[in-house]
Amino acid sequence: MKIRKLLHFVAFAALLLLVSCSSHSGKKEKELHLDEIKLPPGFHISIFADHIENARSLALGAKGTVFVSTRQNDKVYALVDTNGDGKADKVYIIAQGLKTPNGVAFHNGALFIAQVDSIWRLDNIEDHLADPPKPVLVFDSLPHAEHHGWKYIAFGPDGKLYIPIGAPCNNCDSSEIDPRYASICRINEDGTGFEIFAHGVRNSVGFDWDPTTKDLWFTDNGRDMMGDSIPPDKLNHASQAGMNFGYPYCQGGYIKDPEYGDRHPCSDFTPPVVKLDAHVASLGMKFYTGSMFPAEYKNQILIAEHGSWNRTVPIGYRISLVRFNKDSTTTYTRFAEGWLQNGKPWGRPVDLLQLKDGSALVSDDFGDAVYRISYDGK
Repeated sequence: MKIRKLLHFVAFAALLLLVSCSSHSGKKEKELHLDEIKLPPGFHISIFADHIENARSLALGAKGTVFVSTRQNDKVYALVDTNGDGKADKVYIIAQGLKTPNGVAFHNGALFIAQVDSIWRLDNIEDHLADPPKPVLVFDSLPHAEHHGWKYIAFGPDGKLYIPIGAPCNNCDSSEIDPRYASICRINEDGTGFEIFAHGVRNSVGFDWDPTTKDLWFTDNGRDMMGDSIPPDKLNHASQAGMNFGYPYCQGGYIKDPEYGDRHPCSDFTPPVVKLDAHVASLGMKFYTGSMFPAEYKNQILIAEHGSWNRTVPIGYRISLVRFNKDSTTTYTRFAEGWLQNGKPWGRPVDLLQLKDGSALVSDDFGDAVYRISYDGK
């Protein structure tokens, strides 16, 4: 089994041509229509790296390397801004020949990469970008289903690697198939100690931890085929292990599922903190903890909404902001939009990453780019 899996993780680039982003950014930036992106006053968006085919999840190395996964591509990239000008001037392919390598996480000097059914590790990666090390298999006992099978992974404050396992369907009682489906799980760094952390999660492709309480927060995509307006996507808060968020019995936190709702009422489950717009395909989310943005953004949540795929009128294709108000309420507003023009997208935000200077990166798997959002008040 391990030999077969290793064959899927082949053809690492020993060395690749360094790509100068500045040599392409003029042409690509015009094609990407960054002038159409609307941001709050004082914010600016620019290209951090272009020609990054199918850019998906983002992770930051200890030395500032930005790692970029792909889903439809078979590669994982490393981006380096050597002169600190806000643009990557070196691009490395550190892995290729992978099967849906959507998840990346950096921990203790190593890059962890999630395929559909396995987790791999590249040790001491930032010192070997041009000559990546041989991959080490960490865990190979994840389900094989490809429907919602792509993984977003991240290490929590507890040092464990969190791995969502999406439902293998649009809507089904996946507990009858395998109780690991429709959950968020976690393992130790060495691959031991597998456990289900949260249940009833249809498909989470983004999560982060509250910088104050260290609680897990995550986005969850609602089911399809219930109409344009329901159910909403969700922003959920898991304050402890073992919580259940309702799928497939309760949709959006308050809607009885027409197929499975008679089995359990919505009152049995934890409702979302915020009901996001229906079908926006909420993916990456991050608490902003930097100092570049104005103080009112501190510890607030940014969400990458990838955009609907079959809604009558497309929705999403933007970055939203969830604010926590002093009266313990939340507000859900737009932060960056414009990737959707006249009903047609030219870009689709996927994930968010805060850099050490406090700026934020946004990956775009449709525009094949990574953007940088900065603030100077001007």
